[in-house]
Amino acid sequence: MWKYPIRLNIRSKSRCFTKRRYYSQFDLDEIEAPKRKSINPDTPARTRFAPSPTGFLHLGSLRTALYNYLLAKNTKGHFIVRIEDTDQNRLVEGAEQNIFDTLKWCKLDIDESPIHGGPYGPYRQSERKEIYQKYAQILLENGLAYKCYCSKERLLELRESAKLLKPPTNVTYDRKCLSKHVPEEGSYIIRFKSPYNYPKFTDLLHGELNLQPQYNSKDQRYDDFVIIKNDGMPTYHFANVVDDHLMKITHVIRGEEWLPSTPKHIALYDAFGWTPPKYIHIPLLTSLQDKKLSKRKGDFNIFSLREQGILPEALVNFVALFGWAPPRELNVKSSEMFNLDQLVQQFSLDQLTKGNAKVSDSKLHFFQKEHFQRILQDEDALKTLVDKFYPKFKVLSKGKSVDYLLALLHDLGPNLDSIQGVADHRYLFEDVDYTNVKPPKNITQAKQIVDDIIVNGIDDAIERLSSQGVPKKTIFMTLRTALSGGKPGLPIPALISLLSEKECLKRISSYRDSLS
Repeated sequence: MWKYPIRLNIRSKSRCFTKRRYYSQFDLDEIEAPKRKSINPDTPARTRFAPSPTGFLHLGSLRTALYNYLLAKNTKGHFIVRIEDTDQNRLVEGAEQNIFDTLKWCKLDIDESPIHGGPYGPYRQSERKEIYQKYAQILLENGLAYKCYCSKERLLELRESAKLLKPPTNVTYDRKCLSKHVPEEGSYIIRFKSPYNYPKFTDLLHGELNLQPQYNSKDQRYDDFVIIKNDGMPTYHFANVVDDHLMKITHVIRGEEWLPSTPKHIALYDAFGWTPPKYIHIPLLTSLQDKKLSKRKGDFNIFSLREQGILPEALVNFVALFGWAPPRELNVKSSEMFNLDQLVQQFSLDQLTKGNAKVSDSKLHFFQKEHFQRILQDEDALKTLVDKFYPKFKVLSKGKSVDYLLALLHDLGPNLDSIQGVADHRYLFEDVDYTNVKPPKNITQAKQIVDDIIVNGIDDAIERLSSQGVPKKTIFMTLRTALSGGKPGLPIPALISLLSEKECLKRISSYRDSLS
């Protein structure tokens, strides 16, 4: 282990944290993990998903929620949702409701939350202010925290001067207020008196880690982070630790970006004499160009995916494989297709992976089509989907019935990846504009086909015309052009059945007129 005065570099070949933090350098993937027994708990796990309602739920947050849910349900434990809303200035209207709506849509049943209640509430941090004050006072009385009265200007100067040090560091505070007596009425924050060396900790995925601040020996600074802000509200670090302890959380699954904060959390647990939960830091989600997905840019916003008709079953299946792989037997063909119950049954921490997960929308659409085909074969699931979509379909189809929609899905379903795909077949409900249709290569033969059908009817038209020497391919192409404007998707018999004989003859006559 050696000290290196550059930004935190806990990385694989394609992974690097974006915030500037000065710690010892090493490579997670180069740590030799000894052969070990299963790291999956054999007792019920209490896990939590603790989002901050500063934006709508996105793909990375859903994965965190899903893994915590799967671990809890796999071990017959409890899944808790805690709202971390202490930063009131960054809250987004509707974000909290979006979190619960999205989890419900994905069928992630919650055991305890602000909405569902539970024995360890309140489950909103903004409602737990007195609890944090109580535990901050314990640290103050034991000399493990102290009040800091420094102005914002002085703290800014300390941060700026720390950047100019060689080696530089973001461990910036000089402990001016550690033993300073200031009248009680002054405005202050509360800082934790951090140890010079943070304790080692074990991550179930990455093994034992030793993350230490980069100090400058000529200008001694300290990593005395803030635990209570001047408005009396806790910082993330402090509230996170107090809440996890009081809510009896046994396992914390969160993104790798939180690894640099974990030594602080372990130090707080040690200060209180508490046993920390087991930590599992899962890899980053990146684009195919290896760029971290951005919450602020709305990368794979769940709400927008839902609006596009993506099924929750497909999305959950898609997200589950970002850092987890199902167990595989040697020489046995395996599938990546899972519903939520199957994921609960198979999920284990032992199958978590370390490398960054590249997010490809083509993979999502693969799962979407496969799960949609499953729904088409499930009477109850199909009825639920049809009932939800029918009001929109009724307007689109100008009053067609539910039975018509079911018949359409029966014939068109194998070519669709969502029920909304029927909207791409407007030719079933609207007249065809033949002025935008490419004319046939052999207009004379096309006229022969449509004239015969107008005179003799559409029943048995294919057999009748083919017996006269007209190629079947030409008959099919002419009928498809007349009935749908050349749109593919439905077999000709199904197209005729859905349109009705009367509508078919009407369109064939109109097509005949366009050929003139």
